[in-house]
Amino acid sequence: MAQALEADPNVEMILGLGTDEPKVPLERTEFVRADQTYSILNRIVRATQVDTIVHTFLKTNSVGISSRVLHEINVIGTLNLLAAAGAPGTSVRQVVVKSSTHVYGASEKDPTWFREETGRNAPVRTRLERSLIEVEALVRDFIMDNPQFVVSVLRFAHVLGTDIETPITADLRRRLLPCIAGFDPLVQFVEEDDVVRALEHVTRHRIPGIFNVAGAGKLPWSEVASIAGAFLFPLPPINPRSFARPFRLLGLIQFPVEMESLLRFGRGVDTSRLIETGFAYRYSSAGAVESLAQANNLRRAVGDNQPTYRYEQDVEQFFQHSPAVVRGVDG
Repeated sequence: MAQALEADPNVEMILGLGTDEPKVPLERTEFVRADQTYSILNRIVRATQVDTIVHTFLKTNSVGISSRVLHEINVIGTLNLLAAAGAPGTSVRQVVVKSSTHVYGASEKDPTWFREETGRNAPVRTRLERSLIEVEALVRDFIMDNPQFVVSVLRFAHVLGTDIETPITADLRRRLLPCIAGFDPLVQFVEEDDVVRALEHVTRHRIPGIFNVAGAGKLPWSEVASIAGAFLFPLPPINPRSFARPFRLLGLIQFPVEMESLLRFGRGVDTSRLIETGFAYRYSSAGAVESLAQANNLRRAVGDNQPTYRYEQDVEQFFQHSPAVVRGVDG
């Protein structure tokens, strides 16, 4: 997202805030290390007078995260972010939140397509879903208290891409995809480039509202495995997580609790609202799977020997601020 905004000359200043150092080179973006609750954000907003906050920090899978940490990152972090955005005398005028279609859950009573105003039919069963629902409740309260703000919430389907690590992308790289015996759900995906483009679209055009974001069409889980050249790893329909546990501990598969209902019933979301704003997807759901499969096949064939970027604060500060650097010349 920072790289995309850097290409826009109308964006005067970009500040990245995170617990981990940037994994890609950034030319104009300043970076500040912060804790996972955004506790420093209020000071940063006052000091920089930023007018837009793009919140991409939410955890959308529960692998390796305790309930306490998940609550701190998603709920407390969002609470601090919104408090900083809405503080007296704030310079902020726009807030964009990257959420997830996990808020809809998955059950046998679900509609074919969830619209943004459709409520979930299943009770909340996982800590991840609960945290995301709490986050969106905080955002709704913020909108009611601050009607002058442009607030956008984007609910993304499962993201696939070569630069993102999720339980599904990890399983597809290993070519071993867990499923629940007797079920072949219909699912949706969104390619990682379309994720950035959707965030950039609502940010640049200042489009308020809640939007589902997913590639066109749904495809059976078995077809996902087929396209990716993966083997289905069947789990019993009764207590599948207990059966999967030793295989998860061995690192053969990832099967977070929020995946269980999805692998039974699937999920589909209507994306017409975002399309009506002028956004055009580059990838369908099947196209996102095909793109990841091609990248995985290439990696297996030639290896993953591309040089990795390492952020070094002193070096970045030199290139961004030193008068010795000649601007506009490639280094």
